[in-house]
Amino acid sequence: MSLSKTLVLGLIAGATILLGMPLGRLRSPALATRSLLNAIAVGVLLFLFWDVLSGAWEPIDAALVDVHAGKGGVGSAIGYGVLFAGGLAVGLLALVGYERWMGRKAQSTEHGLHPMQLATLIAVGIGLHNFAEGLAIGQAAATGEIAMATLLVVGFALHNATEGFGITAPLAADVDETGRRRLPTWGRLLLLALIGGGPTFVGTWVGHSFTSAAVSVIFLTLAAGSILYVVIQLIGVAARTRRTDLLAYGVLIGLAAGFLTDAIVSAGGA
Repeated sequence: MSLSKTLVLGLIAGATILLGMPLGRLRSPALATRSLLNAIAVGVLLFLFWDVLSGAWEPIDAALVDVHAGKGGVGSAIGYGVLFAGGLAVGLLALVGYERWMGRKAQSTEHGLHPMQLATLIAVGIGLHNFAEGLAIGQAAATGEIAMATLLVVGFALHNATEGFGITAPLAADVDETGRRRLPTWGRLLLLALIGGGPTFVGTWVGHSFTSAAVSVIFLTLAAGSILYVVIQLIGVAARTRRTDLLAYGVLIGLAAGFLTDAIVSAGGA
């Protein structure tokens, strides 16, 4: 498939993140609504964490199988393992430094990070994940696996629609001193969508240009580390509401949404 057609696929897969962004403009969400939105975001992100780590582990697992079968040495497994551990550590700890830097630049809320800061962190983590998704689309198209590339686009497009929902969930808690809801501008929401969905397009271009298991491992583990950090933040917010029931319901809904969209890709044989 040509680069131009492949980039169109990447654009479609990433653009559906826009579908969840208008939720950030809800005027007066109740506490229960905010708690449920937050919990669903946790569920979606937990699925993404599992999904990206599974993908990052595949080259390591394959290398270890080769070692067991006598087809290769342990060098490849160790190399991929170093990239795996390094990417996970950088993805997690870099956001610790990012939060501290942001904390010195902006006033924090009672929940720690300002809701917009937290939404930005979520968008960054999802963007890294979506870059890896774009790599998969681009590599499939570059190797002539058109059916697989198309199925990946369908699955990722549905999946990215739920990710927009996860990005906007923390914004429901953004209120002023009087308790009145502060609505984000459409420009800010579009910027968050670009951070989260834009890397799908970029990853598609990179993946079509060359294939590399090492690059995939690095970006998948970077995404996993950043997603793990955001999940920790969101669970901290959920704990303050004292609604463990809503947390459980929301996490189940988010996980179900993630696995359902992933199942669409698997059902097609991709």
